[in-house]
Amino acid sequence: MSAVHSSGTFALGARTVHRLGYGAMQLAGPGVFGPPKDRAAALAVLRAAIELGVDHIDTSDFYGPHLTNQLIREALHPYRDDLVIVTKIGARRGDDGSWLPAFSADELTRAVHDNLRNLGLDVLDVVNLRIMFDVHAPAEGSIEAPLTALAELQRQGLVRHIGLSNVTRAQIDEGRRIGEIVCVQNHYNIAHRDDDALIDTLHRDGIAYVPYFPLGGFTPLQSSTLSSVAARLGATPMQVALAWLLRRSPNVLVIPGTSSVAHLKENVASAALDLPDDALRDLDALAHE
Repeated sequence: MSAVHSSGTFALGARTVHRLGYGAMQLAGPGVFGPPKDRAAALAVLRAAIELGVDHIDTSDFYGPHLTNQLIREALHPYRDDLVIVTKIGARRGDDGSWLPAFSADELTRAVHDNLRNLGLDVLDVVNLRIMFDVHAPAEGSIEAPLTALAELQRQGLVRHIGLSNVTRAQIDEGRRIGEIVCVQNHYNIAHRDDDALIDTLHRDGIAYVPYFPLGGFTPLQSSTLSSVAARLGATPMQVALAWLLRRSPNVLVIPGTSSVAHLKENVASAALDLPDDALRDLDALAHE
C-alpha cells in the first residue's frame, strides 16, 4: 500500500480524496512562467504521482500560463475516475511574468473555459477563486461580485464546487452567504500559522483547508529545530514539515509540489512518518521563534 493511503481522507465537495495530494505549480518554468526545463521529467512526475496513489492534483491555467494544465492533460488524460483536479481562477500573468488581478465576470468566464480546454474536461470538479486585492497576502474587500460571477458558471454546469484562495475570515463568511464553499486555500505551514484558529473553525464546519506553500514556497523553510527533529527521526526536514501539517487537523489537505520524481517519493513518504510527542512539542514552538 502506498504511503499516500496513510494520510487519511477528507471530503472535497462531493468527492473524498486522500489528504496528501500534489501541487502542479512547480512544473512550469522559473517563476511559474514559461515551459519546464525538462518536459519529459515533468510528465514523468505527474504519472508517478498517480502511480503512487495521489488522487488530488492542484493546478491553475495561470501556471505557465496554460502550460501546466496542458502537461497534466498530456500525461494523464483520459483521467482516472478517482482523480480530482482542483484549479484556480482570478489572476493572470503579465508579459513579464507578473501576477495580475483578473476577476471581472468576463475574465473569470474566460479563465474557466481556458481551464476546461487545456485540461480536456467538460466540467471542473473544484474551482478556487483567488482573491487578488493583495498579490502576496489576504486583504479585506468584498468578494460578492467575482464570487457571484463564478456561482453563475457553476449554475451553468461548468463548475461543480467552489473554493476560495488568499482570503480573510470575513471574506469566507461573505462567500458562504452567497453559496457553498468546499475548501479554503491560504498560505500556511509549520512556521507561518496565521490561520490556526480558522483551520479549527473550518474543520468544525466540514470544510477542507488546503495550505499553499506548505514547504515555504519560493523561500523554502529553514530551521535548526526542524533539522534537529528530522535528524532524530531519520527523515528530511521537508518530510517532517509535511507530516506536521497532516497531524495539524483532519481537514488539512496537503499539496506539496515538485518537478522531481525523487522528491515526489520523499514527499509521499512523509504521510507514513510518525511524529512522537517530544517532536511535536519542538515543532509547535517554531511558530514563536
